[in-house]
Amino acid sequence: MEINKLNSLVELFFKKLEKIDNKKPFLKWLKPNKPTYTWQDISERIFKLSNKIKLIIKEGDRCLILSENRPYWLMTDIAVMNAGGISVPIFTTYSSNDYEYILKDCDPSLVIVSNNDQFKKIKNYLGPNIKKIISFEKLEIDSLLISDILQQSDTKKNINQNLKRNMPACIIYTSGTSGNPKGVILSHGGILANCEGAYDLLIPLIQKKEPVFLTWLPLSHSYEHTVQFVQILLGAKIFYAESLEKLLTNMEIAKPTIVTAVPRFYQNLYNKISINFSKQKGIKKKLIDQTIFLGKKVLKKEKLNFKEKIINFWCEKLVRKKIKNQFGGNLQSFVSGGGALDQEIGEFLNSIGLSTLQGYGLTEASPVVSCNIPNKIQVETVGPPFKTNTVKIANDGEILIKGENIMLGYWNKKKETDEVIKNGWLHTGDIGEFTKDGNLKITDRKKELIVNLGGDNISPTKLENLLCLNENIKQSYVYGDKKNYLVALIVTNSISNEEKIKEFINKINKNVSLIEKIKKFKLITQEFTIKNRMLTPTLKLKRKEILKNYKQEIENLYLNNKS
Repeated sequence: MEINKLNSLVELFFKKLEKIDNKKPFLKWLKPNKPTYTWQDISERIFKLSNKIKLIIKEGDRCLILSENRPYWLMTDIAVMNAGGISVPIFTTYSSNDYEYILKDCDPSLVIVSNNDQFKKIKNYLGPNIKKIISFEKLEIDSLLISDILQQSDTKKNINQNLKRNMPACIIYTSGTSGNPKGVILSHGGILANCEGAYDLLIPLIQKKEPVFLTWLPLSHSYEHTVQFVQILLGAKIFYAESLEKLLTNMEIAKPTIVTAVPRFYQNLYNKISINFSKQKGIKKKLIDQTIFLGKKVLKKEKLNFKEKIINFWCEKLVRKKIKNQFGGNLQSFVSGGGALDQEIGEFLNSIGLSTLQGYGLTEASPVVSCNIPNKIQVETVGPPFKTNTVKIANDGEILIKGENIMLGYWNKKKETDEVIKNGWLHTGDIGEFTKDGNLKITDRKKELIVNLGGDNISPTKLENLLCLNENIKQSYVYGDKKNYLVALIVTNSISNEEKIKEFINKINKNVSLIEKIKKFKLITQEFTIKNRMLTPTLKLKRKEILKNYKQEIENLYLNNKS
């Protein structure tokens, strides 16, 4: 399939349908007693639903989608586009203020909602321009039930031929680490260009095993939203996880070949495996140490001597294979996106047989810009740029991007659009450089820097990643704006860990610059979560919310100090 010649994401689906066995299993929700849908099942439902939607909306109308991940999500997304609408997926974990803002901002004509629990979140903010509400399950008010639509609607197989690559496909609202979310308008061509880049990356993996994905990131996030079209392009079987808590159990059932996730997932995985390794003794401990040591040598393309080759063979058989089996046994690679993956975590996971490709992107770039290549992994980088976009480094070190994948703009925000897109170049706010091999390396972040009392710029993310390498530290938040030293909030299981954590921070302080040293810290046991609004839906820290909630504790860390 020549992706660069396709006009729309709708065309991508139906062109793939022509080339694949339409009786082949396609979508499966891993909740109990949920059916498996074939490609034909989903295509028929797309036609029926889009025919109905076309009677409700006019071309270019926004159609809000509020649902947890499930097969009907993908079906609805494509049906909206086929009907000429613009898909507006939103997180199920937004605050009431976010819902109120988004509904007013995008002014949808149609709302598609999964169930009554989700409907309750938005019912007070429904505007007068909403023509209909479609629901997957029965609501407390009258709505068009999708089951009724699929039974009654006409079955005309109308593929929208008017869609073009430069037309809006969706509006993805940023998760917003601070302030109101912004609606990023992504085009059909932008997402298709991302699919083309991803296909080149993943083709070596799917040649070994038939592609199977386990999806758990919200489909309303730009990363996973684009991934679903990559999955279509690959002809993959897709499993939707029950929840994050059941992810490992779901992996054993789905036996995925590829899993996409954000850095927080890999950090938690690293901590769990490290704790398990630390409990081993004797020959098991020696074998694990050799597995990590030799795995890192292989990762860095260092030659193994004859003895090391023999030991590594047994490491593969007795350690790495066992670890892989815990993830279903067919895993070809993890793909990390949505934030910076700590280098130590990347080296560790790759060394124990869990291939982990770190990528880089942002919603405004549809979203992937670059990614490590299988068998050519350089964990300190985010790999080479996709061929479908151009990347350059500005004089001040900022990463600039140009290509079809760049957003059409922010919805209703021309000023903000003009601030980040200049002469066709997207200004990312990230600082980086190219290695001699042409890989992109992220070195800092313009927008999330601490500016201390002396005017020095400090990256809190770098220090937070270092802190979370300790098994006693679940999460961390570093602060120091307009202050003469840095402090940290440390989330831990038990306050009794204070001495161990203090020792660890002292070790970190010996290996960072003077301005990066953490002078004081406060232990807390309440985690930063999506529910308490201190994490975004993709598990990034919401810095303003944390500061607001722990303002007094942070201020106390600066009291009675002579520095």
